[in-house]
Amino acid sequence: MHRGSCLCGAVAFVVEGALPPASACHCTQCRKHTGHHEAGVDVPRTAVTVTGESHVTWYFSSERVRRGFCAICGSSMFFDILGVDRIGLNLGSFDGPTHTRIALHIFVADKGDYYDITDGLPQYAQVPGRPA
Repeated sequence: MHRGSCLCGAVAFVVEGALPPASACHCTQCRKHTGHHEAGVDVPRTAVTVTGESHVTWYFSSERVRRGFCAICGSSMFFDILGVDRIGLNLGSFDGPTHTRIALHIFVADKGDYYDITDGLPQYAQVPGRPA
């Protein structure tokens, strides 16, 4: 079991089971939403229990994708592709060890010019079929 929350604690979640390998998304939308690149994991919706849902505000960054953040403190927490049976959770929202690691970088064609990706992990300019 893994727990996480926003900065102020108004929104919290519990994930049942182990977390899958993580990804780092460097698309412009993720960078603007988080202030840097987004590091997260996609987990089945049925594995996640959220408390404080009334404090989650959803921003639709496209017709199919919404991004969830705490309406009180502004913490970026969720990446949700409508119609898909999984939800993305930002790794920075987790409390304690996650026991996962970033396995790949996506949308690196859009990455900021102020940093380099030097960890040797696979990098993909875009990821067809996955909206940003």
